[in-house]
Amino acid sequence: MLTNLLQRRRSVSISLARYLLVSGILTTALIGEVGHTLEIASPYTVEVHLDPEDQDAEKNAYVTALTEALIRITGSNIAANTETASILFANPIRYVLQQKFGVNNTLIVTLDGPAIEQTLRAANVSVWSLDRPLTIIWLAVDRGLGNREIVSAEDSGYGFDGAIVQNNLLRERLHSVATRYGVPIIFPLLDIEDLGNIGFIDIWGGFDASLLNASSRYKTSSVLVGRIKIDDPEPSRWTWYIGEDRIDWTGEPEQAIEELAKGLALRDAGRSQYGDQLFELVISGVNSVDAYGQVQSYLENIGGIQSVKVKMVVSNQITYLVEFLGGSERLKKSLASSGFLLAENANHPTNFPNSESSEMLQINALFYRYVH
Repeated sequence: MLTNLLQRRRSVSISLARYLLVSGILTTALIGEVGHTLEIASPYTVEVHLDPEDQDAEKNAYVTALTEALIRITGSNIAANTETASILFANPIRYVLQQKFGVNNTLIVTLDGPAIEQTLRAANVSVWSLDRPLTIIWLAVDRGLGNREIVSAEDSGYGFDGAIVQNNLLRERLHSVATRYGVPIIFPLLDIEDLGNIGFIDIWGGFDASLLNASSRYKTSSVLVGRIKIDDPEPSRWTWYIGEDRIDWTGEPEQAIEELAKGLALRDAGRSQYGDQLFELVISGVNSVDAYGQVQSYLENIGGIQSVKVKMVVSNQITYLVEFLGGSERLKKSLASSGFLLAENANHPTNFPNSESSEMLQINALFYRYVH
């Protein structure tokens, strides 16, 4: 039965599950969910340095704390340091709820998040949702003289001699900036499965299709690919994939994370503006695990899909619940371009229970047949 085969396919390797749990990432076990998202904890609690020789150290600490909080909730260093921000938040102490002294001349400041967000929205400044997509980073480093590595997760021993230490430092640089901007990131395990599918040349040579396929095991909808050549005057190259979009830029690792944060925040602002639509997608003719895998992989990589969950499996027919950012015509166009999904009959609305109330939501049902 297809149902039994699907259950076997959904199993996650113990090593990967342990890695995601340790990283604080494996927070749900929903079948067919597109990409993990993490809720950023305590964005309005900031630890800042106090200069013992500065008479205005406490006042300046409030300014710094507010600036750091604005960076986290807007995804932009520019937004936090513009003249507009200084006008909107002319008196930072008004937003301080509590404070306490930390170790090594630091002050831990907790700010009034709702008041800050209200001020920003009143000025038409977008506030980045705290539920943010997880990004996996595939980073290749060429140190010359044939010394080439892929930066791996903390618990991986991939690398040679001192390169492991250097790669750890590089990884920590990226983690530091990502923490500042509130961007959840991970690096690949580079275990037997990864290394069986991915090599240095795949990253360096731009064979990113392999990376996107390899990223699926980490359940990330956002993939950042970096290529760094040490002691090269040319800037490092970066490619970001999310949905159907590909964005390229050059710059230092810190700049790459900043660009990633801005990009994610802008996508979130668009989602807030246009909202998501819920669809019931019924696909028949799915007679094998390979067919299921092809359908599932395609759905997970359609731009605009926020989540896709298996609602029901009956014989060779799978019913999905799809949350999509955009209209039905755009979704139908994406499904038609697959080459193996054929629209069957006219779409019609169906009722779906609203988990937040006793009302029934009316959603569109789309019917397709898998063809070989």
